[in-house]
Amino acid sequence: MSGTVTETVDLSVVIPAYNEDQRLGPTLDAVTAYLAGRGSRFGTWEVVVADDGSTDGTGDLVTGRDDPRVRLVATDRNRGKGHALRLGVAATRGHRVLVTDADLAAPIEELEQLDEALGEGTAAAIGSRSVPGATIVSRQHRVRELLGRAGNLLIRGVAVPGIRDTQCGFKLFEGDRAREAFAASRLDGWGIDVEVLRYFHRAGWPVAEVPVRWAHRSGSKLAPLDYVRFLAELGRLRARCPRPADVFAAAVFLLMAVTLYSGRVLDPAHRYLPDSLQDQNQWEWFFAVAADNVAHLRNPLFTDLQNFPDGVNLMANTVMLGLSVPFAPVTLALGPAVALSLCMTLGLAATAAAWYWLIVKRVVRHRGAAFTGACLAAFAPPMVSHANAHPNFVVLFMIPLIADRALRLAEGARVRRNGIVLGLMAAYQVFLGEEPLLLAAIGMALFAAAYGTVRRDVAKAAWRPLLKGLLIAVAVCLPIVAHPLYWQFAGPQSYGNVLHAGTTGNSPLALVSFAERSLLAGDAARAGALAMNTTEQNAFYGWPLLLLAFGITVRLWEHALVRALAVTTAAAALLSLGPEFRIPLTDLVYPGPWAPLAHLPLFESVIEGRVAMICAPALGMLLAFALARLTASRRTGTLYCGLLAVGLALLPLVPAPLKAEDRDPVPEFITAGLWKPYVRDGESLVPVPLPDPGNAEALHWQTEARLGFSLPGGYFNGPYGPDRVGIYGASPRPTSNLLRNVSHSGAVPPIGEDWRARARRDFAHWHAGALVLAPQQHDGPLRTAVTELVGRPGTWTGGVWVWDLHEGT
Repeated sequence: MSGTVTETVDLSVVIPAYNEDQRLGPTLDAVTAYLAGRGSRFGTWEVVVADDGSTDGTGDLVTGRDDPRVRLVATDRNRGKGHALRLGVAATRGHRVLVTDADLAAPIEELEQLDEALGEGTAAAIGSRSVPGATIVSRQHRVRELLGRAGNLLIRGVAVPGIRDTQCGFKLFEGDRAREAFAASRLDGWGIDVEVLRYFHRAGWPVAEVPVRWAHRSGSKLAPLDYVRFLAELGRLRARCPRPADVFAAAVFLLMAVTLYSGRVLDPAHRYLPDSLQDQNQWEWFFAVAADNVAHLRNPLFTDLQNFPDGVNLMANTVMLGLSVPFAPVTLALGPAVALSLCMTLGLAATAAAWYWLIVKRVVRHRGAAFTGACLAAFAPPMVSHANAHPNFVVLFMIPLIADRALRLAEGARVRRNGIVLGLMAAYQVFLGEEPLLLAAIGMALFAAAYGTVRRDVAKAAWRPLLKGLLIAVAVCLPIVAHPLYWQFAGPQSYGNVLHAGTTGNSPLALVSFAERSLLAGDAARAGALAMNTTEQNAFYGWPLLLLAFGITVRLWEHALVRALAVTTAAAALLSLGPEFRIPLTDLVYPGPWAPLAHLPLFESVIEGRVAMICAPALGMLLAFALARLTASRRTGTLYCGLLAVGLALLPLVPAPLKAEDRDPVPEFITAGLWKPYVRDGESLVPVPLPDPGNAEALHWQTEARLGFSLPGGYFNGPYGPDRVGIYGASPRPTSNLLRNVSHSGAVPPIGEDWRARARRDFAHWHAGALVLAPQQHDGPLRTAVTELVGRPGTWTGGVWVWDLHEGT
């Protein structure tokens, strides 16, 4: 009989069939008689015959049976065994799924051995003719046997290592995992056996190879030419051609990134992201100076265009040479605003695509589940917050590739080659961002420790090749980055650890609250109270998502991957609380889990709250795993409730497009080149007040002038004091402090000869050619202060007040 049923059974038997009216009848008799005669041994059962477009009476043999437990699913044309199996397994509802050929080359009585093996903790038990204990009653033709052995050697080498016989058509699977693996398959021929077992191998699901009795049956439809087709299918597996679903996912990621940046992406030169504070000005300057250094063959690790004359150690700042240098032609042709906008938009989409690729390869093959997980990994609230201002925390496409390469090492696959590749990847990531690499290393270490604790057998087998590969990676990476790192930590304008204002850890409330840019649940006031600023909302996953993650963990706790991802998420969230944290709604302050790391080299400069960003990909993978399991469920109620819970958890996190506004116009004094007579070779132009992390608009002036003049002050990381502690901006001088205070307060202190003497010394230190005051808040008091310091009034020129310091010399 055929029909739609929803009740679950204990065992489903799937028989693919094509023009099998001579053999299928006895096979069905044998299978049903055996299962019926075993009483409660296998519990309730069903038989699903997957008719692959037969043109004989194969389908009638099934529909003519008066047994509702025997069902038929059929295609309208012959497409291959793989397609029939995919169709048949999808129609099953058993807790266990047996796949057997229509000829019963392995007798149905062998099911008992497979069932015992499956009950010992494996995810699949496959019949094998090649392991000790197997019995071959009658052999196939010698040529066919040799072709089969050659195929198996190839399979073990390129697709499914460790399994001797993939093609025996007698396999027992856990039901949900079988449905997931077959649904993810794409081969229509005999290669589907390899593809499914390869899926199990990559998912880390154990497979037992069980010796069985096997006999060659006459009438086999596998011709010698089919072995050639089989090898071609294996080639498709190796080629990993993108599916249309993968291309579609990448296109959607790009659309999502463009939508997020929609306020700036169409006119980046004249639009500004106000939530970036001054970071957009800084990053455009970084791209501009990198392109300028490339164009003039200057040292890409240093410049004196900011903080003149002392300069800026670019390697000690996040200049992202790995992108700003390749983007130099775009920057030179279209300007740094366009280059930065392209970099951040394309980089965010590429990051999502990389997480999607890793999830498909390592976690689940279900494309919808992988897409959802990648969206969370790349567009989680912390990522959206950093998307305002920090391309180094947005362009993270190398991190999933590095994680995959480390996993290859743990598997012991091509240790030398993968170690070399990992070293090259790590070196490139150093030039994209060292802090994201450190956070990724923390996340991978947490995952490895958790997974190794749960799967000690895997850890025992993995640590030697992993250690060897990591040593090779270090040996490859260090020579590439040694000089840049030496320049960073010991070169001109290098510094030690960076001082942060107070604790930079997350409040526990930030983990369960919603970020400002959450479309439906955003609360700017609450998010602002719980974060350093709009670019550092490093948590804000929302209580519904964390509650869902907890439920997934409890429900799927038996899976080692779920345990490891859950522990990684929880540990990263705890570390992000910083060296100390306050219990919400109390005055109780306790040492945080970050405290032991707070004063270690490298760790001491980390903004601790950013550690919570590790949770984004971990939660994404956890969600993808759960969704794949959920969609494989045949229970309509379970599927509906599960998808509803996922939707309710993710909907509040959907980000609104980033805020954008028209940019302040650059004064004509700059754009028309009127500054040139005032600034001679070796001199600087001094904006009033001097540019600093709170007001870096002068960096925009500089990029609009194509870096034609140098600036004292600026927005960068540099050394301060004899201990060379890292600070944001230039080391303060009396005149820069005075002008900054006036710009903030509007109050001008009494300025006498002592102040003028300090100003002369500071002007001489900066090699100042002119001081420039643009219209701004408190520009009247600022004009008064500068007039008092210089001793004469300024001149209104090109929309600004100018004090030419060459007058009278």
